[in-house]
Amino acid sequence: MALNTPYPKRSFGRRKTRPMSDINVTPFVDVMLVLLIIFMVTAPLLTVGVEVDLPKTRSSVLQGEDEPLAVSIDAQGQIYIQDTMVELDGLIPRLDAITGRNPSVRIFMRADQTVSYGQVMQVMGQINRAGYRKVALLTKSDVSGKGFNEKHKNKGGQE
Repeated sequence: MALNTPYPKRSFGRRKTRPMSDINVTPFVDVMLVLLIIFMVTAPLLTVGVEVDLPKTRSSVLQGEDEPLAVSIDAQGQIYIQDTMVELDGLIPRLDAITGRNPSVRIFMRADQTVSYGQVMQVMGQINRAGYRKVALLTKSDVSGKGFNEKHKNKGGQE
């Protein structure tokens, strides 16, 4: 690596100046900081999905190697695959088109806690009848440590 000094080498009567061989990293650092700020601002906006108020339970996290497909039911009872709204009759053809009729695809079922149990089971039944067996119900994690039984135990003298 060549080193430039402010004083040129002495040569016999001639002054030679060498071209500058240093790399100016200031523009590189400026661009990287701007990109860092842009990514920090846009990262929270990249979370996509249907707004669903999930019920809380104590459960462990599901581990898996592939990206699951999300089927959601919002508070108004509308059904979504990922972010696309579908009717109940069009749910299975749309799932078949997305998965290529692969029954081993993991499907995460999310439903708002205000949605009736019957409607959730109706959607689950459709998915099950279509041959999809890896269906999981998603809930929020209960951080208080009290599950359903502890909160409702001996309420009114009955369990």
